[in-house]
Amino acid sequence: MKDIKWIFVFYSLAALLAMAGIGVAVGLRSIPLILLAVLLLCGIMGMGFKKKKEMREAGLL
Repeated sequence: MKDIKWIFVFYSLAALLAMAGIGVAVGLRSIPLILLAVLLLCGIMGMGFKKKKEMREAGLL
């Protein structure tokens, strides 16, 4: 088994929390919180994919 890339564990947990935030916001029926959580999720996922591309290009993956 290969080494764990802890940065990707962090990104996945942050994305999971953002998804949970969407659920909480829907439960609260708050449109601004829903939009904030969706934007946060998109940002976290984008940063994760960007980091993966950088690491792949550097030969670290």
